This record gives sequence, structure tokens and C-alpha cells, in this order.
Amino acid sequence: MTVNSQEGRPKGRRRPPRPTRDEARNAAYDLMRAVDERDAYANLLMPTLLRQRRVSGRDAALATELAYGTLRGLGTYDEIIAACSDRAPENVDPPLLDAIRLGVHQLLKTRIPPHAAVSATIDLVRLRVGAGPSRYANAVLRKVAGRTLEEWLAIVAPPREQDPVGNLSVTYSHPRWIVTALRDALGGGVDETAALLEADNERPRVALVARPGRCSVGELVAAGAEPAAYSPYGVYLTEGDPGAIPAIGEARAAVQDEASQLVALALTRVPLAEDGQAGERWLDMCAGPGGKAGLLDAVAVRNGARLLASDVQYHRARLVWGTTREAKVIVADGTEPPWRPAAFDRVMLDAPCTGLGALRRRPEARWRRDPRSIPELTGLQRRLLDSALDAVRPGGVVAYVTCSPHLAETRAVVDDVAGRAELLDAREFLPEVPDLGDGPYVQFWPHRHGTDAMFLALLRRT
Repeated sequence: MTVNSQEGRPKGRRRPPRPTRDEARNAAYDLMRAVDERDAYANLLMPTLLRQRRVSGRDAALATELAYGTLRGLGTYDEIIAACSDRAPENVDPPLLDAIRLGVHQLLKTRIPPHAAVSATIDLVRLRVGAGPSRYANAVLRKVAGRTLEEWLAIVAPPREQDPVGNLSVTYSHPRWIVTALRDALGGGVDETAALLEADNERPRVALVARPGRCSVGELVAAGAEPAAYSPYGVYLTEGDPGAIPAIGEARAAVQDEASQLVALALTRVPLAEDGQAGERWLDMCAGPGGKAGLLDAVAVRNGARLLASDVQYHRARLVWGTTREAKVIVADGTEPPWRPAAFDRVMLDAPCTGLGALRRRPEARWRRDPRSIPELTGLQRRLLDSALDAVRPGGVVAYVTCSPHLAETRAVVDDVAGRAELLDAREFLPEVPDLGDGPYVQFWPHRHGTDAMFLALLRRT
């Protein structure tokens, strides 16, 4: 037998090259495993992972794109994987499936050369899953690489004319029930629903708020931002880390979606039906983690008002405390409140909801939510809205807000209290924003306004 003297084994039987560890891909993979195994929130965990691994610059951008892009495209990618395998995705070991999904995203949605995408994914599988599974991953990925995304969609998505919801679900990677809910909220148009779903899959701009009296828009623009389209206190950060801006670190400014800023401002702009005592009293009932409370706190100080911010969870109340200055912050259940009835002039109720309006920012949320949770959520929303109307004095105003356009969480909840309050036309208090719908509600949309799909109803207690 001829022996290779350098390796001490039979000639012609070469050991496979040692897999290369790619920190960006490993960080993306670990994020996906954390989402699957412990329901981690991608937008909260990713910065921590990158900091712990000392991944920065272009590698950090790659890790973020791979993880977020793969989580958004999960439904589409699983259909394609199923077409390239003799096993259904649900029958593939989850650690292996997540690695293959990362590879599919690189092949179909990035400019990474196919050979590099396959090679890097196989190295990842060998390092994190095993040598045996890497052969299965290699076979699947090489089949995927044989067609473009558009060509695969023509194969795996049902025809739009026969099954429009199924076509949109596969094409834009949203569960069928979410496609149906968003279509109904938009009024049933397939083309606009497609535009919304496409916007959900785009990476959102980072929106910041300059809290009035504490920071100016000019200060944030000087730090590299550009003025927002609608909010007088809003800017967009086109590049860079928001945490590197001094005003953010000092809580004079914050990361906050523009729609979130505007629904809070709308509440402060409504004239009260009857003059209250000097110094209005405001309440933020479900204030955590504190975005709207931080802005309301700053506006309240300028208006001579006082804000009470409450949340049922201690750790969320702590976040509110850290982002406000003058507000009083308490831990309390809004459905069994400690405050007396009719104690406030203005009440903000940003109710717990499915979060379907923030799918751009929370890429895994579309797969985490279950339509069976909606009855429980809407029951809680109704109890909280009743409590909010109890808390506001006659002539005072309640803002009912959800980060969801689902009709069951928005109009249906408000309709149930129609006998207790006058429903105001909320569009009148946001004159700077076009295309808000037919009223009297306000509905923001990612594809129309570039914001989260946030809903606002303004109710005056009678």
C-alpha cells in the first residue's frame, strides 16, 4: 500500500479541509437558534450578540442582514427547501434546517456568489451540526442554486388568480391568516395588500425623536440624521449607531417610530370640551417600554401638565422610569387601577396587541403569533379601554392605540364603547399626514407612510 508520508494515511484519501469559522454567519445562526429555542426577540438579542462576539462594521451588517432577512423569508424558503428535498422542513432537525435557511437566503436574496454562499453554509453546518448533515445541506443548496427566486416562486406559489391569499402568503412570506387580516384591514385589494407585504419585508429606517425642551431636531441633524416626513420632532438616521449620539445616551432623544410619535402628539392636540383645573393631569396606562411616555413627559412639562405612567410589569415600568424625567412611574394593573375615577384630562392607552403593525422591525413576530390568541387579546383590550374611559373626566380625551391594523383589535374594540364616548375624527389632529383613511380613525401603513401600521382612535368621554 502506498502511504502519503506527510499525512500518514493511504494516498488518494484526502481529509476534507478544516471548516472555516465565519463569525458573522455564526452570530446570525445563533440568533436564529435563540428565536427557535427560547422565543428570543431578534431586535433585542442581535446587538448583544454582536457586542459579545466583537463583530463590527461590515461583518455586523452581514450578520444582521442574514438573520433578519432569513427570518422574514422563512415561509418562502421552507416551500423552496421542500421542493428540493425528500423531507418536509418540519421533519428536518431544527439546527440543520436553520443553517440551510441561512444558505437559501444568501443564494436567493443577496449578492453573495453562489459558490461562496454554498461553501460558507456547508462550513457552518460541519462546525455546528456535523459532517453527516453537511452532505444533505450541500445537496439541497445546490438544487436551490439552480434557479432564481422568481423562478422558484413560479413553481412553489399557487397562481394568484386561483388562490390570491396563498400566492401572497408564499410570495411575501407571511402566514395565510396574517395575509387575510391585512387584506381585510386594507379593504380587500390584492395589489395593495401585496404592496404592504412587500414593505413588511424591507428593512425599516431608524426613526429618532427629539424630545421637546430637551433636544432639538437640529441637534440630531447635526449628528447625521435627516428631518422626518411628518413628525415635528422626528428624524431618520440613515447610517451609524443611534447609541453613539450623545442625546440618545442622555435620554434627551430616543429611537421611536414616526407613527408612534404622531399618535402621542395627536392626543396632546385635542382641545378639552370643558376647562379643567390649572395643570392638566395625563395618564399613560400601558407605558412600557416608554417610547410614548418619554415624548408625553416632555410635552407635558412644556404644557404645564403632569404625567402618571403605569405598567403592569415591574421591568417595563423600570424602562419607563429610565426614559422619563418629570413623570411619576408606578407598577399597576390598568384593569384594576389604583387611581380614582375621572382623575385625568388625557389618557393614552397603547394596548397590548398582536404587533402585526411592526413586522418590519420584528422579523420573527409573524411566525410567533397565533390567531388563537386574538380573542384573549381583544378581551383585554376592551377591559383596558373601559378602564381608560373610567379614568378620564367628562370632556376629557382617551387615545386608543394599537400597533396592529387587525380589525378585531381596532374598530371592533372601539365600536363596543360607542355609547360611552364621542368618537372624534382623529385625522383633524394630524393635518401634516396624508392618506390616513376614511376616518374617523387614523391608520398608518408601511407602504403609504413608511411607518409601522399603527392605529389611533380618539374618544371624548361624554
